[in-house]
Amino acid sequence: MVEKLMNGMLVFAAKLSSQRHLGAIRNAFTALLPVVVTGSFCTLISNVVCSVRPGFVSVANLPGMSWLGNLAPIFTAANYGTMNFISIGIIILIALGLSESYGMKDFTVAPVALGAYISLCLTTSTVACDVSKDVIHEVANVLAVNFTDAKGLFVGLITSLCATEIYCKLIQSGKLEIKLPESVPSNVARSFTILFPACLTILSISVVGFVFQKITGMTVFVAITTFIQRPLMHILTGLPGYLFLIFMTTVLWVFGIHGTQTLSAVYSPILLSAYAENEAAYAAGTAIPNIICSPFLSCFSIITGAGITGGLLIAILLFSKRDDYRAIARIAIPCAIFNINEPVTFGLPIVLNPILAIPFMIAPAVSATFAYFMTSIGFCGRMVVNSPWTTPPVLMAFLSSGGSFGAAITQLLCVLLSAVVYTPFVLVANHQKPAEE
Repeated sequence: MVEKLMNGMLVFAAKLSSQRHLGAIRNAFTALLPVVVTGSFCTLISNVVCSVRPGFVSVANLPGMSWLGNLAPIFTAANYGTMNFISIGIIILIALGLSESYGMKDFTVAPVALGAYISLCLTTSTVACDVSKDVIHEVANVLAVNFTDAKGLFVGLITSLCATEIYCKLIQSGKLEIKLPESVPSNVARSFTILFPACLTILSISVVGFVFQKITGMTVFVAITTFIQRPLMHILTGLPGYLFLIFMTTVLWVFGIHGTQTLSAVYSPILLSAYAENEAAYAAGTAIPNIICSPFLSCFSIITGAGITGGLLIAILLFSKRDDYRAIARIAIPCAIFNINEPVTFGLPIVLNPILAIPFMIAPAVSATFAYFMTSIGFCGRMVVNSPWTTPPVLMAFLSSGGSFGAAITQLLCVLLSAVVYTPFVLVANHQKPAEE
């Protein structure tokens, strides 16, 4: 029965990892990470270093440092160019990745997918000219920021997948190809070859948006955001749904599959959207709305590696009598400092190890629950910066929270809590070695 369960899990995870659409989403979010991190740190610098807002804790408000306020536009502009165009980047990257999975290295698919997405967006916006007199002016030929920032992630993701599928199928069919004489330059001939597929792809998405709005009275963007994105965000940014997600990633890890990477296509759009809301609120100086977001995952669920194996290393060094465990733990410490735990996962191993697999699945849930509680009572600052995942513990939480010492302390306590969770199982493992021998 155990073997059948293991084989079934391996087959399921293998199919999930190799599924081309999920792979395109996963790779797109991974490729976009440097842009997100850049925008995050620009926000941090703008508010911690360059802000001159009265009463705001900033380096620029210190005596003789007000000149730093003159540098704020640099980081504000860089932040605007990154965080406010996340959806555009995702659309382009998904289109390129999915088309490549079909064996097509065609850069035209990116603007085709982008054009299809924009055809679903409203291109007029209302502006309040005089709030006191309730005067509103409509501005035409503009694209509101909610279509380009993280609010448009889910619609952009779906549109990019659909548009790329249509485009690739039309290209591969070869029925719409315009053949020109061989004397025509190849780049010109290629433009005519893909002319009708590109045109039909954009028009088909636009027609769907038009018909949908006529029938329902709402745009496709509003419908997907209201009935799909928001419910999913409510589930995954709530503690029960989040804990289930983390549990599933550790289950896959136990079977030797990179659970965090495998399921990233499922949770990345939602947690990144939640983070973008936090980042925007932090930049505006308003209340931070979400506790759970992408930096929360990095800080309190996979710190020192999936399963929070830094706690396991502490437990081994303190209580293990096994020379093999202690030798591997010493080797793994430098990796754990930068949140890499493969030496432990496959070295002890944790994979297919019924004793260590149990705390491996429990520790992240305990840590996340504790961090959620500490955040909800105000001790731990909410996450507003997406620090690189290799940032060492304590420093990561301090940076990700915009300089909250409570967050740094909470992250340290989470690692110690995981050590408490692992300790009884390390003691059991002490008796396992003589039995094996």
